[in-house]
Amino acid sequence: MKEKRTFAELQAENRRCAFLRFLAEDADYAMNTSLLQSALDAVGHGVSRDRVNGDAAWLEEQGLVSCEDLGGIIVVKITQRGLDVAEGRAIVPGVKRPGPGF
Repeated sequence: MKEKRTFAELQAENRRCAFLRFLAEDADYAMNTSLLQSALDAVGHGVSRDRVNGDAAWLEEQGLVSCEDLGGIIVVKITQRGLDVAEGRAIVPGVKRPGPGF
């Protein structure tokens, strides 16, 4: 039987999946958190920069991205494991499994 998740947990899982998919589609697999915030907003995840930074840190803890602070600008780069999750080849609890579209 599936475990019941709260609406906030479902939102976080969906947002993290979108986050990884944006990075996977970028030419160099990296974006700064400002651009990621705008991209998330475009797909219905209007969240604060603090939330985007929090998701980046959480995804880094899971080994799905690496983060680099370049003088206040945080650049996030997807890892091979993150690519596997973004493309549905691996499953990580806390990240929605991708389906067609977002």
